[in-house]
Amino acid sequence: MKRRLDRVTTVLAFLATLTLGTARAADPKPNIVYILADDLGWKDVGFHGSDIRTPNIDRLAAGGARLEQFYAEPMCTPTRAALMTGRYPFRYGLQTIVIPSAGTYGLATDEWLLPQALAEAGYETAIVGKWHLGHARREYWPRQRGFDHQYGPLLGEIDYFTHDAHGKRDWFRDNKPLVEKGYVTELLGNDAVELIQKHDPKKPLFLYLAFTAPHAPYQAPQEYLDRYRDVADPSRRAYAAMTTAMDDQIGRVLDALASRNMLEQTLVVFHSDNGGPRSAKFTGEVSTTGLTIPCDNGPYRDGKGTLYEGGTRVVALANWPGKIAAGSVVDQPLHVVDMYPTLAGLAGAPLGRTKPLDGLDVWPTVAGGKPSPRDEVVYNVEPFRAAVRKGDWKLVWQATLPTRVELFDLTKDPSETTNLAEKNPAKVAELQQRVDALAREAVPPLVLKEALGVSMKVLMGSVALPEEGKELELQP
Repeated sequence: MKRRLDRVTTVLAFLATLTLGTARAADPKPNIVYILADDLGWKDVGFHGSDIRTPNIDRLAAGGARLEQFYAEPMCTPTRAALMTGRYPFRYGLQTIVIPSAGTYGLATDEWLLPQALAEAGYETAIVGKWHLGHARREYWPRQRGFDHQYGPLLGEIDYFTHDAHGKRDWFRDNKPLVEKGYVTELLGNDAVELIQKHDPKKPLFLYLAFTAPHAPYQAPQEYLDRYRDVADPSRRAYAAMTTAMDDQIGRVLDALASRNMLEQTLVVFHSDNGGPRSAKFTGEVSTTGLTIPCDNGPYRDGKGTLYEGGTRVVALANWPGKIAAGSVVDQPLHVVDMYPTLAGLAGAPLGRTKPLDGLDVWPTVAGGKPSPRDEVVYNVEPFRAAVRKGDWKLVWQATLPTRVELFDLTKDPSETTNLAEKNPAKVAELQQRVDALAREAVPPLVLKEALGVSMKVLMGSVALPEEGKELELQP
């Protein structure tokens, strides 16, 4: 009798498993709203204790999961490339700085991007905001890389009122230059809201909402500046105003989703593209005028452009009502490359056309509280520096003279105050070997390759440098 009951129990359990699997497979594909801030400091949101008011971002965090060990690349272009490809940028030459306005290169066209994969899965795909993955040739533009709709700048270091970047207008809709008035952050919010209002509910939506805020230049409408009239420093006042203006637009997007009854079927991801800048050279705005650098990365060392935690551990959250537990905290390593396979998995998007991914599917970690499958974080690999984390140990290696090797135990020292390299030579050697192995797989940085090519042509007299203060035009 007991054996018969055991067999019945086993069969019922098996059938239950099949039923559950069928139910998951039959679940509608989620809408995905992926919101990226630009140069936002880790602490510069309300839920991290900031005096900057971000009630809508805080609402998303309270209703979802705070991702407290979420890593991006140290600068803009590399992070956006990692998101779009699921692969570390050193694999295709975008690991060093950003694509400059004079740059003629872009994200390699043989990479199969996230919007292309989602489009194959039946998604309507839209980018509203900053691209910065290639502008000199049309083949690099968003509409040629899987997006049905595009609105905003191709570069991104843009004046918030004139829409100019380095003296050239950088404002487009669906491959066509656009002239219009308005504050960039509000225009992006308007377009995102309109897109949601017009969206056909029969198709799932992938909306990549990439704000330029609060990247320099630090500019905001007077009404937002007035909200922070008690902040004495003008750069901090403008930065705070820009962040709140962005938060207001995020609130409008959430309201638009609610008005279309889409919130329950929508995964919202929010994070910054890198840490806030802590050096004037990474703002293009703050110099020796006595203004302070406005960003605050909390307990984390340094900021944008560096391989320390302040440059790479970014404010991040994920929200999906009923799927992600409200108020949860994921304090385990995740990397922006993980978003590609995670989102593709939720969308049922095929991955057969991608190159080998560095990203891992971290949905069980984000939504189910499971341990992160990621035991390694590659911060970046460049010819002159690199950083890698294995478990709790992090190596920061500057290879150019004078060389510098630093080793940190992030569990005990997340602020990276104590260099343990001399006390742990075996661990240093292990991590250096790992970096060296990764470096052998790397493609030389395209920015250096192009700069060297231009320099050689100048030396040979076959090309003239642009006039001082001028850059190559954005090509329509």
